[in-house]
Amino acid sequence: MNENTSGLSPEVIEGVFDLARDGQTEPLGEMIDAGVGLNVLNPRGDTLLIVAAYQQHPETVAELLRRGADASVVNAMGQTAISCAVFRNSEAILRLLLEADADPSLGTHSGIAIADQFGLPRMREIIESFPRD
Repeated sequence: MNENTSGLSPEVIEGVFDLARDGQTEPLGEMIDAGVGLNVLNPRGDTLLIVAAYQQHPETVAELLRRGADASVVNAMGQTAISCAVFRNSEAILRLLLEADADPSLGTHSGIAIADQFGLPRMREIIESFPRD
């Protein structure tokens, strides 16, 4: 998968992604503390942050960001954690990501493109309310 998975079995990696998918923030943190890479990728190119954002777990997203998760990863589908937050209409997660300087224009299915494509004016409004350098 990537350098963050060296020495880890596919079952362990899948288990870690299950923790992110289920919003199990504390056990996920323990696995990261034990050596699982913070930005580990699954076969789709998703990170733990992308999965937690898609599954709408703001506490898990906040903890991953606090630990330094890379919010700029674009998966094999051209999506980012912001894309997932916008698609799921999760204002809380979108704000967390924007506050962490995530770029809403990254990816072929960027957060901006998703907001426009699916008619989500509130999500677009939130994106535009954050100043970009």
